[in-house]
Amino acid sequence: MDIMKKTKIEQYLQRPLWVLLILAFIDVVFFFLDIRCAVILAVVIIAFAIFQMVIYSRSKQAIVKECMNFMFEQSQVQNYLLQQLPVPYALLDGNGMIIWSNEAFQKIAGDNRGKSIQQIFNNLNRNLIPSDVSHAISHIEYQKKYKDGDQEKEQTLFYKVEMNRIRVEDFSDENDNSCSRQMLKDNDLIAAYFFDQTLLKKYMEQNENQRMVIGLIYIDNYDEILDDIDAVKRSMLIAVADRKINKFIQNVSGVVKRTERDKYFVVFEQKYLDKIKENKFSILDEIKTINLGNSMHMTLSISFGINGNTYQESYEAACAGMDLALGRGGDQAVIKDGEDISYYGGNCEVMERTTRVKARVKAHALKELLESKENVVIMAHKIPDPDAIGAAVGLYRLGLSLGRKAHIVMNEVTISVRAMVDELNKSGIYDEDMFIDNEQAINITDENTLLIVVDVNHANYTECEELLNRTKTIVILDHHRKNKDMIRNPVLSYVEPYASSTCELVAEILQYVDSKPKLEPMEANAMYYGMLVDTDNFVNKTGVRTFEAAAYLKRNGADLTKVRKMSRESIETYRIRAKAISEAEILYGRFAIATLVGIGVDSPTVIGAQVSNELLDIDGIEASFVLTSVHERVYISARSIDEVNVQKIMEEFGGGGHLTVAGAQLVDVSLDEAKTIIRETLKYLESKGDI
Repeated sequence: MDIMKKTKIEQYLQRPLWVLLILAFIDVVFFFLDIRCAVILAVVIIAFAIFQMVIYSRSKQAIVKECMNFMFEQSQVQNYLLQQLPVPYALLDGNGMIIWSNEAFQKIAGDNRGKSIQQIFNNLNRNLIPSDVSHAISHIEYQKKYKDGDQEKEQTLFYKVEMNRIRVEDFSDENDNSCSRQMLKDNDLIAAYFFDQTLLKKYMEQNENQRMVIGLIYIDNYDEILDDIDAVKRSMLIAVADRKINKFIQNVSGVVKRTERDKYFVVFEQKYLDKIKENKFSILDEIKTINLGNSMHMTLSISFGINGNTYQESYEAACAGMDLALGRGGDQAVIKDGEDISYYGGNCEVMERTTRVKARVKAHALKELLESKENVVIMAHKIPDPDAIGAAVGLYRLGLSLGRKAHIVMNEVTISVRAMVDELNKSGIYDEDMFIDNEQAINITDENTLLIVVDVNHANYTECEELLNRTKTIVILDHHRKNKDMIRNPVLSYVEPYASSTCELVAEILQYVDSKPKLEPMEANAMYYGMLVDTDNFVNKTGVRTFEAAAYLKRNGADLTKVRKMSRESIETYRIRAKAISEAEILYGRFAIATLVGIGVDSPTVIGAQVSNELLDIDGIEASFVLTSVHERVYISARSIDEVNVQKIMEEFGGGGHLTVAGAQLVDVSLDEAKTIIRETLKYLESKGDI
């Protein structure tokens, strides 16, 4: 600005000189035209020049003084305005040293002469504004010390800091070679503005804390536990449970309303949610301590919906969370925050339901869907196991019995199902396109196709994920716990974690279909084999309904000798499994971790699952984890008996399953890296007391 003023003043003072030059030129012309006029004009020019010189000599000091006074007054005004600016402001050099600051900044930082910005604000330095950026914004916390009487206290302040780079060459005089100007050119300046957001953050936190949490609490086994206790004690049992639930919500200043005999609606402020999380939903364990002669524990399912734009959205989130909690077997809490879902509890084995009403309803609904569509495509998970193919075969028979064209999607015939598939193909009673690959499935799947997904509810784990987008009529039959990545918007979902296997669910459905489809012996063998594998020879997750399903298959011609032959393996497979077990690592004296390379091995994930089961036979082992490397993926098979919830551990990696049987997949990691990740995860969860 000073340079511009200097130029304007110089131009103003030089104007008489230009007038004299123009008159002199005119006078020269007049000497050729009229000598007398030229002489008169020359005298006028000389008089004008003398007059201007006198005026300039007398006025020069006054003009300079007035210019200096104006610039001084302007500088004073600008300096005063910057000093009185309510926004803290500081000017930094290229090294982050404070060159100048106003009074508002000095109130925050005190005497800052000779200090760098990082000495005052630890999390703020000149690197926050890169050399190729002219403007940057950051948010910082500052602990300001102050005295309250004789005590020294601290106050946390929050600032939004805007930093602007000032390049000196943009406004400096190119001809100015002064030392100070050259030094500034070598180091750009940084102007920093501090906007106090302490009150804003306080109000935002208050608003966040005062938002309402909508919750639902269900008693999972209400009917079963009432049947398990004397009639005279039933009202007392419910009263004790009701009092515990009310006390749990009243401790967080909430409101609880019983909407049905086994359902509660709750509301409380979000600021209490952290307290509930810290206690890890203690009500889940407290409710199990109720004992009035009942042989089984009462369990709860809890769901909270938070941060919805409206109360309606939060309520819908709570309902969706409750569906997940119940679908995962109950005895747990779910917090749904938009797309983020957190799980708590779930340390109790899922209780088997004795009622058959649900199976009957699902069977009737599935029959209606089959009758409404021309084509049926049945799909399981990648690298299918006997339970997946056995369930698919049972549903294939159901489709045929209703006169529908059915197909089973399978890209790879693994060693665990090879004997089963070979027997089906050699029988000659099935169409050649009974088993199809992904490409064939995509070509025949359209809006008029019923897609049945078995033994998996995770979209990314299905054999052909693209099929899910080609039809809106999707049915899910599975016995694994639900998770947030579950296949969206199925028209029918039958996900029951209490079931031992998907084959058990399909066997129940077949019994309740009106047409009473008759299984072929080889189909009954396939389903029986699937149950046998998933229950580890009827040792794991078996209940009354499991054996009733097995009895149904036996009545339909299941041959145990043929099933046993299906499960036999080669000597090489046996050696691979034995090697993995012998090299297993024991961690903390209670966890077994084994690895095996799946390259060149037929059905490596099946072998991994077998190794996981066998490691549990070692005394003292509470949980086993087998890592199998296949095609740049590491598959984790996790197993436990009852002490450790492996499903919660696998959910840390995006997987899932059951309390005692779970799995997950890791992508773009080596076998050694995956093993390190498992170690660190177990160490972290054990330190938190979660396992």
